[in-house]
Amino acid sequence: MTSESFPYDPRLGQNRLMGAIRSACDDRAHLVVESGTGTGKTVCALTSAVEFCKKRGKKLLYVTRTNSQQRQVMLELREISELTKVFGVALQGRKNMCPLAKDDSELSQGNPEELSKACSERKARVIKGDEEACKYYASTVSEDLQPVMKYAREELPTAEEFCAYCYDRSLCPYEIAKMHVAAAEVVTAPYIFFFNGFIRHALMDWMACSLQDVVLIVDEAHNLPAYARELESAMLSEIGLRMAEKEVDEFGDPEVAEGISLRDFVMMTEEVLDKAVEEYLIDEDGIIPHSHLEEELMFRTHLTSRSLGGLISQVANFGEMVRDNRKLAGRLPRSYLHGTAGFLTFWQTLDESEYVKLITKYDTAKAFEAFCLDASIACRPIAECHTSIHMSGTLKPLQEYRDSIGLSRDSRLCDVPSPFPEANRLILYMDDVTTKYEDMERDDKMVDLLGERISEIVSEVPRSTIVFYPSYAILDKLATKTRFAWGGRSVYFEKRDLNQGDFMKIISDFKLAPGKALLHAIAGGRVSEGIDFPGAEMELAIIAGIPYPKPTAKHRALQHFCEIKYGQGWDMAVKAPTQRKVQQAIGRLIRSETDIGVAIILDKRAVHFLESVKARRTDDPVRDVTEFFERPRATARQQEVTQETCGLRP
Repeated sequence: MTSESFPYDPRLGQNRLMGAIRSACDDRAHLVVESGTGTGKTVCALTSAVEFCKKRGKKLLYVTRTNSQQRQVMLELREISELTKVFGVALQGRKNMCPLAKDDSELSQGNPEELSKACSERKARVIKGDEEACKYYASTVSEDLQPVMKYAREELPTAEEFCAYCYDRSLCPYEIAKMHVAAAEVVTAPYIFFFNGFIRHALMDWMACSLQDVVLIVDEAHNLPAYARELESAMLSEIGLRMAEKEVDEFGDPEVAEGISLRDFVMMTEEVLDKAVEEYLIDEDGIIPHSHLEEELMFRTHLTSRSLGGLISQVANFGEMVRDNRKLAGRLPRSYLHGTAGFLTFWQTLDESEYVKLITKYDTAKAFEAFCLDASIACRPIAECHTSIHMSGTLKPLQEYRDSIGLSRDSRLCDVPSPFPEANRLILYMDDVTTKYEDMERDDKMVDLLGERISEIVSEVPRSTIVFYPSYAILDKLATKTRFAWGGRSVYFEKRDLNQGDFMKIISDFKLAPGKALLHAIAGGRVSEGIDFPGAEMELAIIAGIPYPKPTAKHRALQHFCEIKYGQGWDMAVKAPTQRKVQQAIGRLIRSETDIGVAIILDKRAVHFLESVKARRTDDPVRDVTEFFERPRATARQQEVTQETCGLRP
């Protein structure tokens, strides 16, 4: 049965999706759902959850991975509100919402804790009468904010729109959004607002509720396991240690143990880092013995373990003084000395069963890394929520996702396929090529053959094309083989460390030249996540190699952990994330019922994913692609009518 507050004519599968969400909320259950392209998962989840929350006095927290996904939440909420009034607030971090951080390059680099400290200090000065400490907060506490609340309730602005509205009036959007959250029925925020404990506790205070009163929706949930592991991981880099030395230059070099100055200790830590690189690094990382760092520091300082702990406490205290000094000076309250001490304390106390200790080197940056293997650590608060809904268009295998983040075994699993005509998409694979590391390293002919296959398809099929590579290294290697294969089109590259403005310029230029553009991108990168290419903006995806994770020491440790904890090391650490990356890339093709497109997987290992990808083998991709685009095809509505007639509509 369609909800009265659902703002559209329901598509195939949407009533079923809303029913599953309503049932999970009613039964206080957790729901994991793969909701295919075109199922309208955002509006379905909002409609069902908002109705439940209004009826039961709960609050809806909708967390997203990207700002564009958050924007979609607010746009759909506006449509729902036309039928059933609902008040929702879009929250982002201070880095995006604070006017001072927007204009101050140092503040814009702060982490949430640092920005919170800087903000608290400036607000305290304003309250004491120093309005210049933050003119935006001064205006916020002195102006009548009723017009702002009226605007927020009536317009349901996105975070970007709300910031612009407040900036124009010299108000602080972050502080005002915090005030609005208590009255909001829906709050949408980035993942970190829930999964970071420091921020989550603050958010619950602002919302004036406990986790038991929260219905949590996790959007694009396929990102969550990796995000949760990274969130709980920590790193101490060579760059950070050098910055700590600069703090010694600026703030002094006290003795932190008998005969050992602060600078001595920092330099000793750098020496241990260099030695670990020499002894344990293989390619880009290596596992180091659990007590290696502590033993090396004890050897150099001639201290016992307990005395070393006291030394580290002295370093932390000095770092806290640095933070306080910078805060009082109106600077970002950051101390690399404090960060070094915090890392060393964490390193000594972490649980070996949940973490792996690594030495890493990316480009020239060396670091110690404590990598969290268990995604369920950051996800434990989910169990305290009234209900949680986990959604993505590429979430299968659902049991693997459920187990990896620690949901209970009785959590509900639901698969809602795309309502768009299957005939509008063709997936092919070739079995004479592969990007398997051993094959490419052993035989240069494989690299040449892959280059030939890509060049032939790109040259002979005049459609807007994105080539997805497993990694930047393989992109770079194959780009030399395909540089003349462009078919008269503009050619673009997704590059490492591309800033958001330059990245969006590339995407915009590509989209503005349908049929006349070629983009080289990374599977699992920014292009394959959350960017829509409707119509002729993208009609051909070439997946130049199955994007298996690189067999680094870190990844081998993760696979071993999954084998020990779940008995499914390969499936959980390798196959499942690879399957999702492939599905994400293919998913860029069809974004509406009239879109058509072809995906070609250039890797014989595609046979391991045929159950989920449903590809067929080809010896002549150019012929098969050309024939596909020349075929007449049914509309989604014609398919839906056929399914209704056969009694297949859920």
